[in-house]
Amino acid sequence: MTALSALLSHWRRHPLQLAMLLMGLALATALWSGVQAINAEARAAYARAASVLGQDRLDRLVGPLGVDRYGELRREGWPVSPVLEGRTGGLRVLGIEPLTLPREAAVSGLPALAEAGALLAGEVALVHPETLGAEALAGLTLLTSDGIPPGTVLADIGLAERLLDRRGEISALILDPARPLPGPVPPDLRLQPAAPEDGLARLTDSFHLNLTAFGFLAFAVGIFITHSAVGLAFEQRRPVFRTLRSLGVSARGLAGLVLAELLALALVAGVAGVALGYAVAAALLPDVAATLGGLYGAPVPGGLELRAEWGAAGIGMALAGTLVAAAGGLWQVWRLPILASAQPRAWGRANARARAAQAVAGLALWGMAGLALGLGAGLWAGFAVLAGLLLGAALLLPAVLAGLLALAGRGARSVLAEWFWADTRQQLPGLSLALMALLLAVAANVGVGTMVASFRATFTGWLDQRLASELYLTAPDPATARAMRDWLSPRVDAILPIVEAEQELGGQPGSVYGVADHATYRENWPLLTAAPEVWDRVRDGGGLLVNEQMARRQGLALGDAVDLPGGALPVAGIYSDYGNPSPQVILGLTAFRARYPDVPELRFALRLPAEAVARLAADLRARFGLGEEAVVDQAGIKGFSLQVFERTFAVTAALNALTLGVAALAMLASLLTLAGLRLPQLAPVWAMGLTRGRLARLDLLRTLVLAALTALLALPLGLALAWVLLAVVNVEAFGWRLPMQVFPGDWLVLVLAALAAALVAGALPALRLARTSPAAMLRVFANER
Repeated sequence: MTALSALLSHWRRHPLQLAMLLMGLALATALWSGVQAINAEARAAYARAASVLGQDRLDRLVGPLGVDRYGELRREGWPVSPVLEGRTGGLRVLGIEPLTLPREAAVSGLPALAEAGALLAGEVALVHPETLGAEALAGLTLLTSDGIPPGTVLADIGLAERLLDRRGEISALILDPARPLPGPVPPDLRLQPAAPEDGLARLTDSFHLNLTAFGFLAFAVGIFITHSAVGLAFEQRRPVFRTLRSLGVSARGLAGLVLAELLALALVAGVAGVALGYAVAAALLPDVAATLGGLYGAPVPGGLELRAEWGAAGIGMALAGTLVAAAGGLWQVWRLPILASAQPRAWGRANARARAAQAVAGLALWGMAGLALGLGAGLWAGFAVLAGLLLGAALLLPAVLAGLLALAGRGARSVLAEWFWADTRQQLPGLSLALMALLLAVAANVGVGTMVASFRATFTGWLDQRLASELYLTAPDPATARAMRDWLSPRVDAILPIVEAEQELGGQPGSVYGVADHATYRENWPLLTAAPEVWDRVRDGGGLLVNEQMARRQGLALGDAVDLPGGALPVAGIYSDYGNPSPQVILGLTAFRARYPDVPELRFALRLPAEAVARLAADLRARFGLGEEAVVDQAGIKGFSLQVFERTFAVTAALNALTLGVAALAMLASLLTLAGLRLPQLAPVWAMGLTRGRLARLDLLRTLVLAALTALLALPLGLALAWVLLAVVNVEAFGWRLPMQVFPGDWLVLVLAALAAALVAGALPALRLARTSPAAMLRVFANER
């Protein structure tokens, strides 16, 4: 216990260093556990969505289904129960038949059979408490149940037909596992086995993997603070290690005591980090929920639940991060001879060897990143490229900075300038970890900022092409649609039907659209590649268009056949479809009607002069009693789409800002700790005539020079990161590739932000140096050996 007390006394003498160690580890843990909390909440929501009606436990029959086909199957003895599924007003609607629903598909809160009259009559619906007040459910009696995911409506199939306007349709038939099947599956239907994992979870895996990657990057930057504080604590405790080893404490025992001390500190910081991570997750979850709902239709609640798995994982990451940060120092304590710790250059030589190994490791990581880029495939290969690129650059940074400072020193024209550059180079070992954190933070901001800005510019132009029509109209039923067309014909330039059918495409749920032959599509549709006379071929039914996601995932090229009901058609063109994770096909309107004759024409794009849009929209709502969602102008759709876009990247923007803040804290921790160690180096310069104020200004200038060099080196690294994100990770994660655009104005802002962070971090140590008493300076010479 005496040896442990001697070790702990260091932290009592250096409370600020202890605070930086705990704060750095807590922040790193907070950013990591906050991301994990968000992911855990979303995945729990997916699991609840998959468990509704036993989707994760019960087999289904799918295919061309309707009320008549369902009746035939029931008469033949098939134990099936119908389900109608669709979306309206941002809600997922599930229609069921309570009388035939299997027991395994029961939902908590579903009225008992004797009390289900109102449900059967189509008078009530079952929703989550958060869904109460949804505009699409106005006029309905709603019962609440926590067993229903937010954004989901469970109702009798008759009510679901009215809400979705899909009379007589059935999406699937649930099989009752308690009853035997009367025979083989009919040839016109297909057995869909129960899937323990919902398709929604698979669909959003890429989003969560990207989020995890950014959380891990923030964690890595935070660990640099821990690494810096621990390394400098080892340096400062050299005399204590020497004394304990001389008194008989074994190298193994000393390393064990230091390890126990660090793990105890890591446990304290980990618990604080998990609590802080909960607050971070609670602040970011509403944006994530809006993103997942708008982009994927995923029902994620806005509230956060404290879950043991991510809390334990956060504390585990804190302990693991501490072990990684302290591994080098512990190894040196264990392996250095008994008197080596007392030699002033012993740790310096060990650090010099470590820096050389760092440079070799950095080059090796760049080589591995190149191999992953050239030979790898899939999303993990993309992240391997990112990891190798960023970590390799961080490890090479000290060597590159040392070379640049040596070049600057050769150009010095005065003794003071020569000393300044030599002293700056000498401070690199103590500041290298903080500068690595700054490099990664600035590079991440440049890379992600370039990706988001490129996406925003491309997305805005793409919306202008896709949403060329001035007004978009949705009719409640076919009769109203016909009346609308008759009324609109003399009032608009063109009425373009938009019809859609859900269809499995290449093993994934997708959509098939039918479009009219019109200049609106010929002149504006964002085709990436196309066969000659592409629109004529689509119009005549001799070809189809596929979105970029489907083409990439299924390896489709022009001329390749796509299987559809009624026969395969060749690909005549591939178009960009940003923001949509699902496969999509476009047919000519005639070909669509031939293959999907039962799909009603309820949606229309209207072409008319821009100045007549507001008046016509108001007249349509008044004449046909339409709601706001039934008549939407182009500006409204664009505004909603851009709002979803901005919220999609709100989380990564927040993580980037936090990462830059953590890097500034890492620099502050290093500078404060080095301030005391630098007095023996500065005292001779002070004795030769430089005032303490001038020394402080030079010290602050040194910090700004290192930060500026690091920020400038981070710019090409950030652009390389942006290219990998756009050309590799984005393609693998979402199926589309965006053109990379550069924004020098944003770079200037980031460089200035890095300099501001360095200025704030260096101001306090410089102020302390300026106020150092002459007596403290003179004591350095009193201890001279």
